[in-house]
Amino acid sequence: MTMFGGGMPGFGGGFGAGAGFGGFGAGFGGDASDDDSDGLEQMYQEVILEASRARHGSAHFAPDLASETADSATVSQAGGDAAEGEASLQASHEYCVPGEAHQFNPTCGDEVTVRVELTDGKDGKPVTVKSLAWDGHGCSISQASLSIMYDLVAGKTLDEAMHLEDLFHQLMESRGKGLESDADMDELEDAVAFQGASKYPMRIKCALLGWEGLKASAAQALAKIDA
Repeated sequence: MTMFGGGMPGFGGGFGAGAGFGGFGAGFGGDASDDDSDGLEQMYQEVILEASRARHGSAHFAPDLASETADSATVSQAGGDAAEGEASLQASHEYCVPGEAHQFNPTCGDEVTVRVELTDGKDGKPVTVKSLAWDGHGCSISQASLSIMYDLVAGKTLDEAMHLEDLFHQLMESRGKGLESDADMDELEDAVAFQGASKYPMRIKCALLGWEGLKASAAQALAKIDA
């Protein structure tokens, strides 16, 4: 497992509310009295904080969902794609097909728009995530998860990307235990830092927000390819 950015500055304290973790608190990876667990917990905290500040893949292209009407918010809460503007969404790369999805977490107000461009596969090669970008705001966990997701998925084949999405969902369903396979944990790289978040249902929604957007936007693009 290679940690985010090749090096982690010392952030000092824990996950206080000022850092945007909203009560995530201690409890990463085991008994807080164990020195090894404390060290792993601190390392994971630093990975998440650094990733939330780096915001890899972040761009500015979407409206603020929080300012839209209640009807629009309802569509976003359901995980639906934005109907408006879908027809005019254009790929920036030749032989690519775009897809875009909005996601909104009403529990803490996190929101994101995820935009992908998939290769159309007409060259006989696997469909690939040619381009990936996201626009949104939220707590440190949602922002860090989006940043790490971008690093993991950009440039991967669609099958590889969806495999990683499945592994991350399994991690978030593990209730803090992680995945049984060390190889699967290694595949997730820095995303294993969210293992502790899987103990807290409210934090799970934050961590999964971007991945749900990735899956929905990729599905939209793939439907166009298959049409």
